[in-house]
Amino acid sequence: MRRYYRPLLTEGEGMPLAGGPFSFARAEVLTRAGSEGVIAADDVPAHWRERLTRPRPLMARFHQPLPLVMGILNVTPDSFSDGGRHNAPAAAVAAARAMMAAGAAMIDVGAESTRPGAAELPVADEVARLTPLWDGLAGLPISIDTRKAAVMAAALDAGAMIVNDVSALTHDPAATALVAQRGCPVVLMHHQGTPETMQLAPHYDNALLDVFDWLEGRIAAVTAAGVAADMIIADPGIGFGKGLDHNLALLKGLPLLHGLGVPILLGASRKSLISKLAGDASVDERLPGSLALALAGAQAGVQLLRVHDVPETVQALAVWRACHPALS
Repeated sequence: MRRYYRPLLTEGEGMPLAGGPFSFARAEVLTRAGSEGVIAADDVPAHWRERLTRPRPLMARFHQPLPLVMGILNVTPDSFSDGGRHNAPAAAVAAARAMMAAGAAMIDVGAESTRPGAAELPVADEVARLTPLWDGLAGLPISIDTRKAAVMAAALDAGAMIVNDVSALTHDPAATALVAQRGCPVVLMHHQGTPETMQLAPHYDNALLDVFDWLEGRIAAVTAAGVAADMIIADPGIGFGKGLDHNLALLKGLPLLHGLGVPILLGASRKSLISKLAGDASVDERLPGSLALALAGAQAGVQLLRVHDVPETVQALAVWRACHPALS
C-alpha cells in the first residue's frame, strides 16, 4: 500500500518547503485506506523529503514574492467569465498592460474557451484571434493557454515564454516534443475528460490521491520525452472534470502536491464552486470567494495563482504577507 506525505506547514520551523518561505516540521501520512496519523519531518522517506524541500528555481526568474499572480486574458467570445470583453485587440492589450501595472507577474493569454461544454476551436481560428495581439504584447511576460502544438509554436515565436496546457500535453501528439525542443516552462493541468464532457459524471476513488498520481505520471512521461523537470509546473485543475466534493478535497489537501517536486499553480478564480459554497452568485459577483480561494492557496504554499481580478488579489496578498512574520 502506497503512503503519501502531506506536509503540515509552519513558518520558520522544520525543513524548508520547496525552498521556502514556508517550512514543515511534521507531515500527515495518507493512504487510500485513510490517514495513518502525523510523523516528524525527519521520518518522512528520503525521496519524499527531497521532493518536498527541493527549491523551485523557475519561480525565482520573476523576482517577486510568492505566490506569483498570473493574470487571465481571454480573447474569446464564449469563456465562462470574460467572454467577449477583450475581442478587440486594443482592448486586450490594454487589459494585459493594466494587469501588469497592477502587479501581475505574467499574463495568461487564451483564444479557445475550455469552459464545461465548450467545443474544440480549429487551429486556424485560434491563431487568427491571437495574431493581432503580439505586437501590442511585445516585451510582456506571456503564457499561452492552449492545447495545440501549432498555436504553442506561433505564440512562442511571437515572444510567449510559458505554455499552459489544460490537457497536460495529452491533447495534441506533437505538443510534448515541441515543448521539449523549445525548452520553455510548461503547466501540466489535471483534467478528467474533455471540455465537452468533463462535467457530465466525474468520478474518483480518492480525488486528492488520484490527482496526485495522475500528475506524477504526466511529469514522468514528459520528462522521459525530453522536457526538463525544472521547467514543469503542476495544476490540480479545479473544476476540470470535478464536482464540488472533489474540488474541496483538492483545496483542503493542496500541500500534498508539493510532493510532486515542482511548482504548483492554483486556478480557482470565479469558478462555480464559489456559488455552490456561498449562495448563488453570478460570475461577476464572485470576487470575495475568489480572494478567499487565492489566500487559501497562498496559505498552502502554492507558487502561482491564476486570477481574473489582479489588483484585488495583489492587494489581498500584500496584506496577507504583512500578517505573516516569515513572509514580511
